Amino acid sequence: MACIIIISLLVTLLACSIQPLYFSKVAQIAPDMHKRLSSIVIDNPNDHMTQLVRNQLIFLLSAGSGQPITPDYQLTLNIRSYVQTSVSIDIGDRIEHIGRPSVGTVTVISNYILKNSEGKSLAMRKRSVTSSFDRPQQEYANLTAEENARKRAAEELAEQIFLSLTQDVFHH
Repeated sequence: MACIIIISLLVTLLACSIQPLYFSKVAQIAPDMHKRLSSIVIDNPNDHMTQLVRNQLIFLLSAGSGQPITPDYQLTLNIRSYVQTSVSIDIGDRIEHIGRPSVGTVTVISNYILKNSEGKSLAMRKRSVTSSFDRPQQEYANLTAEENARKRAAEELAEQIFLSLTQDVFHH
C-alpha cells in the first residue's frame, strides 16, 4: 500500500513543471510580434501624466529593455487628465454646512498616432481610463490618494494602448 502511495506521489510530482503559465506559448506563437512591438519609439513627453504612461508603455513594448535605436514605428501620445468630485457629503460641522468631497475620480484620455518609418499614419486611436479614490479629511492623505489614482490610471491606460498597438501592428 505504501509503495502505491509513493509511486502515485512520484508520478504527480513528475507531471508538475515550474514555468510561467503563458510564457512559452507566447514566445512560440509570435516571436515576430515581440520584435515588431519593441521597434516602436515613443515621442518625448510634455507633462508628468504623459511621462507615466510613456514609461509604462516602454516597459510593456520592450520588456524593460528601453527604446529601440532603429525604430520601425513612431508613436505620438496626446494625453490629458482631469480630476472630478464624485460624491459630496455633509461633514456635520456646525461652522461649515457645505458638502465636503469624499470621493474623487481621475480621468485620463489618450489620443495616439502610430506612424511607420516613412511617416505614414497607420492608426489613430482614442483610449480613456477612470480611477476613483477616497478624499479623507487629512490634506496629505488626500493628495497621496489622488496621486496614487493618477498612477493607477496611467498604468491602466498604458496597458490599453499596448493592446491596441498590438492589434495595429498585427494588421500592418
